[in-house]
Amino acid sequence: MLIPTHPDSTTVLDVEVTGTGEPLLLIAGMSAHREMWTAELLDRLTPHFQVAVYDHRGIGGSSRAEGSFTIADLADDARGVLDGLGWDTAHVLGTSMGGMIAQELTLGHADRVRSLVLGCTTAGGPGAIGTSGALRLVEAIASRDAARVARTAFEVNLSPGFCSDDGAFEKFTKFSTLRKVPSAVVAAQAAACAGHDTRDRLAAIDVPTTVIHGDVDDVIGVAEGERLAAAIPDASLERWAGVGHMFWWERPEQTAEVAIRTAKAAG
Repeated sequence: MLIPTHPDSTTVLDVEVTGTGEPLLLIAGMSAHREMWTAELLDRLTPHFQVAVYDHRGIGGSSRAEGSFTIADLADDARGVLDGLGWDTAHVLGTSMGGMIAQELTLGHADRVRSLVLGCTTAGGPGAIGTSGALRLVEAIASRDAARVARTAFEVNLSPGFCSDDGAFEKFTKFSTLRKVPSAVVAAQAAACAGHDTRDRLAAIDVPTTVIHGDVDDVIGVAEGERLAAAIPDASLERWAGVGHMFWWERPEQTAEVAIRTAKAAG
């Protein structure tokens, strides 16, 4: 379904809702689209939640991204999804850039978020996304070489162990190309991520929160997840050994368990 981000806005987002239970909003990361959540995760969530997934502005079936935007703008988009679905409140799980959006959503609209799972993400600030993997990915995207982008994204987003599995690259390329992701939109997302900084405001988050981070994440280092968890009152940290940036691909069952447990903590 197409949902306007605001009653007077020309921006509409392509949203899909499945499952039964309390509302859960999944917020994807940079260059990702809603198919990237995969059935392995969704099939474990939908018996427990009514799950909404959506494409960011400029991605897939959502409307064009006009000009630059900030993470706060994308958080307003997420709030617009909640409004369009008629969800007064929801549990929220955001990964990478989606985790940044989830932080801003919670800080700007605390009454709309029941619980929070922040995966493979950061509070921002200087050097937060300065890993070698992130730089490799930016360079690959700038090359406009589709084969190079696919191979680099695969290698930096997933752990060496996962990458070595038979068929892993084919699965990754199949899913990543299911919906249109323009390079200009990814560049705008990268600029938005570079400006993200919630470090001085995180103490205001007072919903049950879990931070997940793989310790071989080559896009956003695990130290960022540790700092994020330490800055949010009573947040729990799940540090997963041998897991890369796209942790929900590598451990879908465990990811669902964390979402369920964090939601239950909200009562």
